[in-house]
Amino acid sequence: MHIRNAKQEDLMNMQHCNLLCLPENYQMKYYMYHGLSWPHVSYVAEDDNGNIIGYVLAKMEDDNNDDKVPHGHITSLAVKRSYRRLGIAQKLMEQASRAMVENFNAQYVSLHVRVSNRAALHLYQNTLKFQINDIEAKYYADGEDAFAMRRDLKSLLEKYGNAEKQEKTLRHEDI
Repeated sequence: MHIRNAKQEDLMNMQHCNLLCLPENYQMKYYMYHGLSWPHVSYVAEDDNGNIIGYVLAKMEDDNNDDKVPHGHITSLAVKRSYRRLGIAQKLMEQASRAMVENFNAQYVSLHVRVSNRAALHLYQNTLKFQINDIEAKYYADGEDAFAMRRDLKSLLEKYGNAEKQEKTLRHEDI
């Protein structure tokens, strides 16, 4: 098994993995939007035969929120059932987070997760050190609430961030 940056030709297989694994499904144009807009931050896990067994679909947030701090968002994470509990999801998430830092100097990464998804909550809170930031009522199409979660990436930023971008960010924050 190995992890690599997702390519345009992977998008259909990523969508297929999503359909197998998750109740939240997206149209192909949404995958294309991510792949074309933020090609550096989405990853796939392949088995030894080159079959996609998992993926992380990620993006940089370009909303004009109050903090104006560069940050990423995990849109979707899925690993096929027979490959779960092998650390693949953790590796995909770590790679996407690192890419957000290296390419965009992301300060943090956010995501939404169903309040009932105990396995994902364990991964996000205990393994990846995400914290619950808020509860979004009826976030999902079926009416279930979501935890809005966030992980600080400052330790990765110190290790992998672009110093020139960091200086510009710091100067901008000082103004």
